[in-house]
Amino acid sequence: MAMNNDIRSDNAVFQSSRACTGVPGLDDILCGGLTQNRVYLVEGSPGAGKTTLALQFLMEGIRHGEKALYITLSETVDELKEIAGSHGWSIDGLSLFELVNDAGLDSDSEQSILHPSEIELGETTKSVMREVDRLAPSRVVFDSLSEMRLLAQNPLRYRRQILAIKNYFSTRKCTVILLDDKTSETGDQQLHSIAHGVITLEQLAQEFGKERRRLNIVKMRGIKFRGGYHDFILDTGGIRVFPRLIAAEHGRQFSSAVCSTGSTGLDQLMGGGLVPGTSTLVVGPSGIGKTTLSIRCALSALERGEQAAFYLFDEGLNTLFARSAALGMDVHPFILSGQLKIHHIDPAELAPGEFAQMLRDAVELTGVTFVAIDSLNAYLQAMPGEKFLTLQMHELLSYLNQQGVTTVLVLGQHGLIGEVRSDVDLSYLSDATVLLRFFEAKGRLRRAVTVIKSRTNAHAQSIHELRLGKDGVEIGEALEGFEGVLTGLPTYRGATPMLSTQGETNVP
Repeated sequence: MAMNNDIRSDNAVFQSSRACTGVPGLDDILCGGLTQNRVYLVEGSPGAGKTTLALQFLMEGIRHGEKALYITLSETVDELKEIAGSHGWSIDGLSLFELVNDAGLDSDSEQSILHPSEIELGETTKSVMREVDRLAPSRVVFDSLSEMRLLAQNPLRYRRQILAIKNYFSTRKCTVILLDDKTSETGDQQLHSIAHGVITLEQLAQEFGKERRRLNIVKMRGIKFRGGYHDFILDTGGIRVFPRLIAAEHGRQFSSAVCSTGSTGLDQLMGGGLVPGTSTLVVGPSGIGKTTLSIRCALSALERGEQAAFYLFDEGLNTLFARSAALGMDVHPFILSGQLKIHHIDPAELAPGEFAQMLRDAVELTGVTFVAIDSLNAYLQAMPGEKFLTLQMHELLSYLNQQGVTTVLVLGQHGLIGEVRSDVDLSYLSDATVLLRFFEAKGRLRRAVTVIKSRTNAHAQSIHELRLGKDGVEIGEALEGFEGVLTGLPTYRGATPMLSTQGETNVP
């Protein structure tokens, strides 16, 4: 039977009850949570977030009235309380047990840590078992296996110890998480084979900007899960995971009636206007009016009563507000009413998965039906360490289209007059493409606009003059008397009237 590449499952008919992890987004990836009464491995380099994830898992159990136990070899009780306090958590209901004290670390001590036979267990291990039997916890965390690996002194004893943990807890009705900091010289596949499931946390340093963190479900027996890497952040309040967006899983019914852009001339060029469930790419050099067209389209959606979100990667909010006011397109009333949300994004501090989740929250939680992203250049170029960003953008746009969202994208090009080029060709991602160009006529710098692609409307094939002034966006007659307008150096062969420059505002 064919299996979906994004959601995997062992051929298990029986579905056990699940234990919620308490980590936002992780249960979504696990399609419900962890199977109860099993042993899981969470591995990652120091600082990846293992302890925080473990604490969230235990605290989630406490919130549901379960007993939780944290057994520590690496962190002291005071350190765990400090970690919890940094996130604003109270762990008063959590039982903490230090497995190895000063005496247990004595080199003369010959006790065995978690030997398979309980008869041969050392006093420290016996006290742990007594603690587990006394508390009868539903959730247990062992932190960490690297110390146990050192105390075991050889791979055979270490493997026997891990098997002993698994066998011991298999009869105690406990969901157990083992933490490992991956300090062994080679990848420890023995742990992977023993554990019921394996979750890997990674922390990747960037040449510039904030480090990236991602999570991968390496293995999970008996349940479906979403494969691949998922971005996550570790901040005050704990870990939050952003499930990798799969557009095919999100769809709904919506009206596809054509909506006005707010400019009669632009509507005529685009064959009527913008269509819900499509994306429009506005392409042109710096300062030509790409953001202005986006604002005009957003304002039209707001005037129809829609919820809109504007994501700014390049310029500041004050610049955007000043431009809007100068063009007679004041967006302040809609911001004050909450109908318009403008987000200033610093892409060097933002993972692609986090940005995708922002858009999902806007659409699914606040009912946004119009989205503008300005610009794709900053999104793509400010994260050079990330691979497959174009593919992620394709998935994101597919999701927005299936949700019935009208999306406007801005893409800047290099150059002003003459040869103009783009860092990357993203025109194939959009359903419609609006091209803007500077050209010279009668000793003045002018703007031209044309629609070069539309998958939904019968758009005009002509090139028109574009003017930005105090009355907003104005589209002139077709430039039939010009040749070479798109090159920026046209030849005049007719009598096409130019738009008046009176009241023109020099804003991008």
